[in-house]
Amino acid sequence: MRKHILHITILLMTAGWLAGCSSTRKLPPGEALYTGATVKIEGDSLRHKEKKNIKSQLEELTRPLPNKKILGIPFKLLAYNLAGHPKREKSIMGWLKYKVGEPPVLASELNLEWNEKVLQSTMENQGYFNATVQGDTILKNKKVNAVYTAQPGSRYIINEILFDKDSTVLQKAIRLNATHTLLKTGDPFNLETIKAERERIDAYLKQHGFYYFDPDYLIIQADSTIGNDKVNLYVKVKPGTPKRARRVYSINEVYIFPGYQLNAAKADTLKTNAEFFEGYYVVDNNKTYKPRMFAQAMQFNPGDVYNRTDHNQSVSRLVNLGVFKFVKNRFDPVENSDSALLNTYYYLTSSPKKSLRAEINANVKSNNLTGSGITIGWRNRNTFRGGELLSINATAGFEIQYSGQLKGFNTYRGGLETKLTFPRFVIPFVDLNTRGGFMPKTNILLAYDILSKEKLYTMNSFRGEFGYAWKETMNKEHQLNPVSINYVHPIHVTPLYDSNAINNPTLQKAIEKQFIIGSNYNYNYNELTGNNGLKGFYFNGNADFSGNIAGLITGANTLNGKPKTIFGAQFSQYVKLETDLRYYVKLSSKNTWANRLIVGFGYPYGNSSELPFIKQFFVGGNNSIRAFRSRSLGPGSYKDMNTVSFIPDQSGDIKLEFNTELRAKLFSIVHGAIFVDAGNIWLYRKNDEKPGARFSSTFLKELGVGAGVGLRFDVSFIVLRLDVAFPLRKPWLPEAERWVIDGVKFGSSAWRSENLVFNLGIGYPF
Repeated sequence: MRKHILHITILLMTAGWLAGCSSTRKLPPGEALYTGATVKIEGDSLRHKEKKNIKSQLEELTRPLPNKKILGIPFKLLAYNLAGHPKREKSIMGWLKYKVGEPPVLASELNLEWNEKVLQSTMENQGYFNATVQGDTILKNKKVNAVYTAQPGSRYIINEILFDKDSTVLQKAIRLNATHTLLKTGDPFNLETIKAERERIDAYLKQHGFYYFDPDYLIIQADSTIGNDKVNLYVKVKPGTPKRARRVYSINEVYIFPGYQLNAAKADTLKTNAEFFEGYYVVDNNKTYKPRMFAQAMQFNPGDVYNRTDHNQSVSRLVNLGVFKFVKNRFDPVENSDSALLNTYYYLTSSPKKSLRAEINANVKSNNLTGSGITIGWRNRNTFRGGELLSINATAGFEIQYSGQLKGFNTYRGGLETKLTFPRFVIPFVDLNTRGGFMPKTNILLAYDILSKEKLYTMNSFRGEFGYAWKETMNKEHQLNPVSINYVHPIHVTPLYDSNAINNPTLQKAIEKQFIIGSNYNYNYNELTGNNGLKGFYFNGNADFSGNIAGLITGANTLNGKPKTIFGAQFSQYVKLETDLRYYVKLSSKNTWANRLIVGFGYPYGNSSELPFIKQFFVGGNNSIRAFRSRSLGPGSYKDMNTVSFIPDQSGDIKLEFNTELRAKLFSIVHGAIFVDAGNIWLYRKNDEKPGARFSSTFLKELGVGAGVGLRFDVSFIVLRLDVAFPLRKPWLPEAERWVIDGVKFGSSAWRSENLVFNLGIGYPF
């Protein structure tokens, strides 16, 4: 081992020496290579940590930046020099020089005086008012290194914050919010905090009618003459602040122009053609939109004191209507008025009323099935003149395995979906208007799907939904479907399938008639939306209820031999809860640690002894526990050794899954990942035909565990993913033999054939 380390050390030293010689060999006459800057911090009064922080910050500010290095070797500069003088930019040497390479950073580009001023100013802005910086250079072997000696001196501390006691309306408003100041007694003086305080005050004033105020009208003076390295801060309004910036404005009249054309020679903006509706003037000569739509979208009411929230939310709600391509607005003061009033104008450019689009996709599953699909969608915007959206989507697709166990068992699917969306709450006998930046939506959906598994069966599926979707904030989203109906029934089953299903409840359950009528609710919380921080949570919770009313009316009780049917199908009765919790940590600009926990629970009762097949939980596959093929794991420690090859559909009523993944950018569009997945599914009730499948206190001993590595190719608009995984723990083995880490043998073709699972996917797994 020591011998290998010695060899590597010698190799690196040799490479470094050769790189040092090569990097300066082709410099212009009289020039030297600039290698970077070093900052030395002097001052006995500063703590070690404080010196370290200042040094790191100042070194990042020095310019120019030296040539990039990897392990101390300037590989980009070496590539630039190695390429020489290529005749063509698109040649191999041209690519090496101009795409891979980097020209030398010359010492003549260095400006010591400019850097001195920048470093000194930076320290002064952080409260080191007596800071000095002296720069110098060191020349050795045609290389120049800049050395800056910084003496920060003592850091000044805020002693007192004083707000102007002027009796004007503006100054009173500023003092009223002074308790929320970002400036704190005892904190170090910091210019960035002062700038943030000006922005905070401006935001507060904008919320309280000061439309024309600007942060530049504020001045925060620092008095450092009080001694003891302390400073008093005085928050004032500049004397030259215009009169209109000192006034509280209210909304006068609101004009809406929904037919505005950006490229029109002369847009119709004549107020004389306006229709007055519930306080708003709508100029729509073609009567394209119902005025009520705008009244529901607007947050401003005539007479309201101006505030920035209503300003931004009105624009956002108009955009969220989904029928306008562009939205812009303008505020004009009412001339010749003693009152501070604003007329508000909204100019809306309509999107095309009708549109047609087509999407084609391809997929490869972990069970080696490959397939493709097409979706053709038609949209009709503003269907009933109230911003409604009618969409009709037709889909068709197939999945085929050209070799292996599933050869010949091809899958074909098609469907038609119609969806009507209203940009408001549609509630019988209730006129509900909401506030906030997002328009609520009411959705009505009707859909038909047909699924054909060659040599096995053909299934029909009908779906209908009525529900609401709304955003509470940018991070919080709700979806409630009071009515959700799903009817599934087979229209053809082959003798081959019937012969295998006789003694296989899983196969029987997959094709049974199912009638589901109920309600569901989904809540989504996403801290990552608009968050550029280092960490964040994502949470999705879903509650699904079915058959409650029907069960009460009919008195259904399948366990006591009293099952009830609707349209010849036994209706389902259950409660299903599922949560998806994710936590992301940004370790660096190129590395992210992603985690996910899924917990699902289904409780069948009344007319059902178990969850309907389409509502049950599954694990395995390219977005789940990747070391096990799709739907092949569980339930519990059960393993059906006699399951026929065309139906790997192990399902359960309870689900637990955990995933952790370390993601890193390797180079260009290529990203890598290392991951560990664990989880399983279980049955709620005991099934004598599936020993070990019921959930019990020993569930942790029945977890399947897998690990693997992956590559992702991120081209911005799409991410292509390849994961290779293998099991570490197989729950169906005897309890003492479930961990199979000792049996991992990458060099064995037999082991690889049995254990390695390749997963191809689009997008990240979570």
